[in-house]
Amino acid sequence: MTKRNRLRVILFLAGASSLCVLPHSYAQAASSSDLMPIPSTISWQGDEAETCDQIKISWHGAHSPMLERASERLLHSLRLSSRSDKKQTTCSLEIRSKDDPAYLAIGERENYQLTIHQGKIALNAEGPSGVLHGFATLVQLAGSTPDSVSFRDVTISDAPRFRWRGLMIDVARHFMSVLALKRQIDAMELTKLNVLHLHLSDGSAFRVESQLFPRLQTVSSHGQYYTQDEIRDLVAYAAERGTRVVPEFDVPGHALAVLEAYPLLAAQPLPAANAACTGGSACIAGSNANNPALDPTKPETLDFVEKLFVEMMHLFPDAYFHAGGDEVVASQWTGNPQIASYMKAHNYPDAAALQGEFTAKIQAFLAGQGKTMIGWDEVLSAPVPQSVVADVWRSSKWISAATAKMHPTLVSSGYYLDLLRPTREYYQIDPYNLMASGLSGAELEHARQIHFRLADAFALDPSLPPLSARQKQYVLGGEAVLWTEAVSEQMLNQRVWPRAAVIAERLWSPETVTDVADMERRLPHIAAQLNRLALTTTQQDHEQMLSRYPTASRHALNTVLQVTSPVRNYTINRMIKKAGEGLLTWPVAMAEPDSFPAMRFNQLAEAYAHGDHSTAPELRRDLEQWSANDGQFEKTIGGVAALEMIRPVSQQLSALAQAGLEALDGTIDTARRTQIEKLLAQQQETFAASSWQLLSPPLPQPAGGLLIDIVPGIRALIDSVSTVH
Repeated sequence: MTKRNRLRVILFLAGASSLCVLPHSYAQAASSSDLMPIPSTISWQGDEAETCDQIKISWHGAHSPMLERASERLLHSLRLSSRSDKKQTTCSLEIRSKDDPAYLAIGERENYQLTIHQGKIALNAEGPSGVLHGFATLVQLAGSTPDSVSFRDVTISDAPRFRWRGLMIDVARHFMSVLALKRQIDAMELTKLNVLHLHLSDGSAFRVESQLFPRLQTVSSHGQYYTQDEIRDLVAYAAERGTRVVPEFDVPGHALAVLEAYPLLAAQPLPAANAACTGGSACIAGSNANNPALDPTKPETLDFVEKLFVEMMHLFPDAYFHAGGDEVVASQWTGNPQIASYMKAHNYPDAAALQGEFTAKIQAFLAGQGKTMIGWDEVLSAPVPQSVVADVWRSSKWISAATAKMHPTLVSSGYYLDLLRPTREYYQIDPYNLMASGLSGAELEHARQIHFRLADAFALDPSLPPLSARQKQYVLGGEAVLWTEAVSEQMLNQRVWPRAAVIAERLWSPETVTDVADMERRLPHIAAQLNRLALTTTQQDHEQMLSRYPTASRHALNTVLQVTSPVRNYTINRMIKKAGEGLLTWPVAMAEPDSFPAMRFNQLAEAYAHGDHSTAPELRRDLEQWSANDGQFEKTIGGVAALEMIRPVSQQLSALAQAGLEALDGTIDTARRTQIEKLLAQQQETFAASSWQLLSPPLPQPAGGLLIDIVPGIRALIDSVSTVH
């Protein structure tokens, strides 16, 4: 093991902790090279750092009260002030900025230059966005103590790779309070994401107060919606932090909530209340709450949508307006005699063509109001104006289709956070890669065998040539996406972060920034910083969820949760469809997609397997804790159903840890190795059971939906010892 890699292990250990809530001492000791996103260019000058307990700010050129407030937030984040009567060591921050008429628009100037030399900081920006981004980088550069900060000398020149770097949060399935959304905006500012896309209507609910159509909140919000004043406040809060808020009101499908309030607009009789599906984007077949669609042939429908959209436009001033357009079930229209007659009379061969007509009308209306329409990639199935932005979600191949037709394009495919994949998988998906996300191999073959109607829409296409230089110009950027069928507000922080931070890096940093090991080294630090400065309820949320369980069981349960993660892809959606809202209180709802203790353990075990036996004491400490934990778990679960459910996971964790201890002790005989290999094979099968993107492999799912994340480390230890015959 090289000295450099050993240092990486030490730094990773310093940051590793459960729940992404790291001790403040780690934040103090963090290396200044832990930036995320990584800047375009960065040059360090020496290792010495200048300490200061006061920063004096001076402005040159244009600056606004908004930027003054941002500078106060900067000092607050650094736990400093700009003035004090005490004798202190003062650093200077000189800011030179310009006006930018395109601020909070797609063409805003976001570049900045930052130099630090012996406590003198210079920030130059072409507009307000650049200033805000420079502040975010300064916060990450600062090494802190309770009373001061320190900065190494450095020169940075930075600009984003993509103009649109978004976070989509579905607040229709599960309502998220304004305060919870503001915390996400604070985290977005720190990681340089610049668009908050709110999915505000769906089959489950409509979430914004309408004065024109009040039944949308009295009937369709289930008592949880944003008042118009709350929306204005949220949009203003975001604007202060360089974030645009783009609304999505999904038409003509996903319309059950709207149709419950205004049933005369429905294409078909509405399903019974108990027919609702909680699978969201996973509900892609059969009768469920996502299927009901508007009747696009009724003049009243277009009139309703136009009036509603005008009202909403006054709340959301952004130039872009997302009108959905996904997952319209053809039978909603072809099964209606009046709609079928309309299609025949107007020579529409299929539902896609009819949707194309409806989309064109919506686009023309929005354009007349000065808005650019965004639609999910289904809108590409019929001719629509080139100005429509295609939001690609089904498969990466649709990036090619959209850009070939010269549509501005957003990439959401591969960035669905609710699929609960490990951070490293999101990090390796590039917006230009047409093979990054979609069905292939055994899953695609199985989908076609069972006549899964969307198999080809989600399939990858290996025959596609790479994007041309011209096509790349149409890719605006991408979005991290969180659908919330299985996400409550208490789960929001940990279901979005820190994985959204690595997507932010993918969208900001140069294309050459791809080192997964270095990303994982930096990840605990950015997680700690986000929790300290933005996501301040993360630990409290976890403790509140844990408090549902008997006090005696919490320590043992938490030990299991530290090294487990939820099942992946749409498996969790299938679980909640069967279990209902109760799943949101199960241990799987508290488990994080990335276990930092497990990542640390696996890295140390790999080092041990390659000859670095200095890691043995730390490995042994962890393994002994996990081996002994099952005894405590058994004593304290007390018949609690959700804990009984994960009893096998606790037992398997103990068995794996015992195998690891035996590996550290030396040799393993043939019979014992056979037992261990069977145990490891069972664990690999649990991971395989949720490895398919959309469908479920014919394998049993792990108990309670929990995966044990130390398996790679145990495998490395077992493989490092010889067998005694």
